[in-house]
Amino acid sequence: MMRQYELVERVRRYNPNTDEALLDRAYVYAMRAHGNQVRASGDPYFSHPLEVAAILTDLKLDDATIVAALLHDTIEDTDATKAEIERLFGHQIATLVEGLTKIKKLDLVSKQAKQAENLRKLLLAIADDVRVLLVKLADRLHNMRTLKWVPPEKRDRVAQETLDIYAPLAARMGMQDMREELEDLSFRQLSPEAYESITTRVSELRQHNGPLVQEIERDLREALVQRGIEAEVKGREKLPYSIWGKMERKAIGFEQLSDLYGFRVIVASMEDCYRALGVVHTKWAIVPGRFKDYISTPKPNDYRSLHTTVVGPRRQRVELQIRTRDMDEIAEYGIAAHALYKEPSGAPGVMLSSETRAYAWLRKTIENLSQGLSPEEFLEHTKLELFHDQVFCFTPKGRLIALPRKATPIDFAYAVHTDVGNTAVGCKINGSVAPLVSELKNGDEVEIITSKAQTPPGAWETIAVTGKARAAVRRATRAAVRAQYSGLGRTMAERAFAKAGKSFSEEIIGRAVPRLARSVAEDVFAAVGRGEIKTEDLIRAAYPEWVPPRPEDRMNGAAATAEGWFELKRGHNLKFKIPEGEPQERLDAIPIRGINGELPVRFAPDGGAVPGDRIVGILTPGEGITIYPIQSQSLQSFEDAPERWLDVRWDVDELSDGRFPARILVTARNEPGSLAQVASAVGDRGGNIEGLQMRSRSADFTEMVIDIEVFDLRHLNGIIADLKARDVVSSVERVND
Repeated sequence: MMRQYELVERVRRYNPNTDEALLDRAYVYAMRAHGNQVRASGDPYFSHPLEVAAILTDLKLDDATIVAALLHDTIEDTDATKAEIERLFGHQIATLVEGLTKIKKLDLVSKQAKQAENLRKLLLAIADDVRVLLVKLADRLHNMRTLKWVPPEKRDRVAQETLDIYAPLAARMGMQDMREELEDLSFRQLSPEAYESITTRVSELRQHNGPLVQEIERDLREALVQRGIEAEVKGREKLPYSIWGKMERKAIGFEQLSDLYGFRVIVASMEDCYRALGVVHTKWAIVPGRFKDYISTPKPNDYRSLHTTVVGPRRQRVELQIRTRDMDEIAEYGIAAHALYKEPSGAPGVMLSSETRAYAWLRKTIENLSQGLSPEEFLEHTKLELFHDQVFCFTPKGRLIALPRKATPIDFAYAVHTDVGNTAVGCKINGSVAPLVSELKNGDEVEIITSKAQTPPGAWETIAVTGKARAAVRRATRAAVRAQYSGLGRTMAERAFAKAGKSFSEEIIGRAVPRLARSVAEDVFAAVGRGEIKTEDLIRAAYPEWVPPRPEDRMNGAAATAEGWFELKRGHNLKFKIPEGEPQERLDAIPIRGINGELPVRFAPDGGAVPGDRIVGILTPGEGITIYPIQSQSLQSFEDAPERWLDVRWDVDELSDGRFPARILVTARNEPGSLAQVASAVGDRGGNIEGLQMRSRSADFTEMVIDIEVFDLRHLNGIIADLKARDVVSSVERVND
């Protein structure tokens, strides 16, 4: 176990002005607080916070972070309190320790809602002070290094949690070395056979190739020196988890991998980076499509480097990363490389979060993920934000947008602004019109075409890749659906109040809201539209003295619901009364404009309805109105629920281009070309075939059940007439049910 003076010396190597007395007090306090506690390995428990502090000294962190590491388990596992730590070590350190205590029990195999709430606490604590994340990552790294001492039933859970949350967080903060070690330790636990197989194969390959890594290092160094470029060249084999990931991603075997070796070329200046790249590309053949310039377009976690792959000696593919020493430090330590700066006095202090893009990304992610999501949605979208490689695209004005691989213009639009995403109707990729579902590639210039009349379809949620886009689509869909139900409920309420002879106004409804257990009038209208509140209950809430008509009164004579379109006789027997001539205009009926209108409307599933049909609306709780033609036999199934019947009317402009569903049954001769003639008759009249079923009734005739879209009843009758005029057609009839 590290001694007190050894810890101080580790800090003094990079920070000569360290507060030795503070470190000594923290060391002694933590050791006494943990007392006789022991770890599963049998070691004193204090050895764990001490090793966490040692890991952080390798990252060259400030005194407060080192002290927080020493104390990070004291509030959780000992009798220590925040007040006592604040008195002894100051408010800053006490806040760090408390932040770590809050997120101590992050358990990703518990119930999903609990997982999400714990993860939310983790991210919020990190957002307050990034050093919470640095201590937490070091804590997890040491726990993974000693995982073999954990009870077997817990090892997989801890390893999976590390792979799901902590390794991606380290990557997002640019701490690649820590990420790789966390991934490799997790992989070793979760897939021991695969880990052993890969390490064995790599070892065999190493013996076969001999000193290949050293040979490439030497050749590279000599080539650069000849051009006057001083460089440090470091080579290594890829780690087992990285190899496994590539095999899984590309669905290939180990023998098919061609770039198991990676090299870092570290030079003095940015100019030397590009000079070194020229040396490499003239010495060895480049692999097309494998060059990436992260210097001109850094990653969101501040990573900068030139990446290229060449065919090296022995025809072996070699990956190269070329960077300056400052870039290398950021690549290795990530956000921790920004954790210190020098004050005029020379004392170390914490760098402002605005100076690191990685931390800015974290804050933005938390902001995006905290906009009213359920716990389950929060967890889903957080993982989406953590798990992805990236592509870099540009707006027409040159703004860089970083997106996950497989992202679409939908994700791009929401990354620009939520309003741009909500109003997107199309896009151009590199100047050419493209579908919104296209997969974006590095360097694409994307222009989003918008329309104020657009609302995002719910299906976009399954197409979008980013958590921000999915959450925004979900919110917009919910808002649109709520607005539809609210509009329907308002219309139903206005007509119900009119039939009851009562005044209707926002003020009257507002006074009734508390009696209906709702917050605002819009909630009441939405509940009425969804069928959760009956219009009778709404009237009674507004006018307590009102007495609804008795059921037997409603059943005498023509029912008020359909005003002469059908009758409900005593005993709830439903009978249709089709009046002669055109029906009178029913101004108090609910206007129907189609499925894309302002109300939640759908049409009868077996036959639909078209303008010109006499129609009835059936209210289905949670689904809106289903429109049936009056002759539909399906209406009989609702005869025992008269409260669900709504008086509806068409409100469609004759010049409207909206189409409506209908179904026809065509009997045609069974001969070549008959289907073509039927389709031609429908198409010539401007009809659109949505679905087709064919069944043989006999050897000579075939029945075709055709779902078509038409403008209105006149349009439908014209198509039927044209079909009957075809020689191959024996009969045509409209189908309802």
